[in-house]
Amino acid sequence: MDRIPILKMGPFLLVTIQVDLYDRLALNLENDLISMVSKTGARGVLIDISAVNIVDSFMGRILGNIASMSRIMDAETVVVGMQPAVAITLVELGLTLQGVHTALNVEKGMDLLYDRTDLLTTQEDEDNGEDPDDYND
Repeated sequence: MDRIPILKMGPFLLVTIQVDLYDRLALNLENDLISMVSKTGARGVLIDISAVNIVDSFMGRILGNIASMSRIMDAETVVVGMQPAVAITLVELGLTLQGVHTALNVEKGMDLLYDRTDLLTTQEDEDNGEDPDDYND
């Protein structure tokens, strides 16, 4: 059974899709990602689709499902590296990818995940000896 590797990077999960997804592979990715979010307590999921040339409505729905399920489990989802043809196709199909944040590349996607999860602020506060939960003092 084919699987797409899911890497853990600190508080986030990173998925780099290097092949065009067929339905079974996309469903496996959805299940594997949600299981990994649950198992690791990941705060964010970054999906790199820069090698994907074709997206259909099923793939768009899978990305939306991943974002919705991750959000319920307290994790944000960012899709990066979208090719112009893929963006055009998604708009023409009328898919809004609700709950999916997008960024131009992996670096900007990681910045967006840190912004969305407030993890850098929390880490900086802890490094300065401040209690991040004690903002009223």
